[in-house]
Amino acid sequence: MAKTIEPISSWQNGEEKQATVFTLTSSYDDLSTIANFQYQLSEVSINSSGFGMLNTLVNGMLSISGQDYLDWDAATDANEWIYNWSAVQLKLTITGEYVPPVPPEPTPILEETIA
Repeated sequence: MAKTIEPISSWQNGEEKQATVFTLTSSYDDLSTIANFQYQLSEVSINSSGFGMLNTLVNGMLSISGQDYLDWDAATDANEWIYNWSAVQLKLTITGEYVPPVPPEPTPILEETIA
């Protein structure tokens, strides 16, 4: 699961890049008081086969505890809740669900027989 975000500028190898995808992964949860998450802000690039690839521009860690942890634990949709909470912490604006690009269907080669 990943989210699209309003573009965030980042420098990579002397170039300005635009991160437009936000991913969040749980790296630790004691199941009662604290959890840690790893996040990535990435740009989407399309390879020569038409597949979308995520190029991570920024990564980091977030921790949640206290009342925030209890609210997350009680949430009806815990994944949506933690993404929204994380976006607030990172000052990101989520714009939707990330759907990877689908590569184009190959064009069939038609053979013509000349009589």
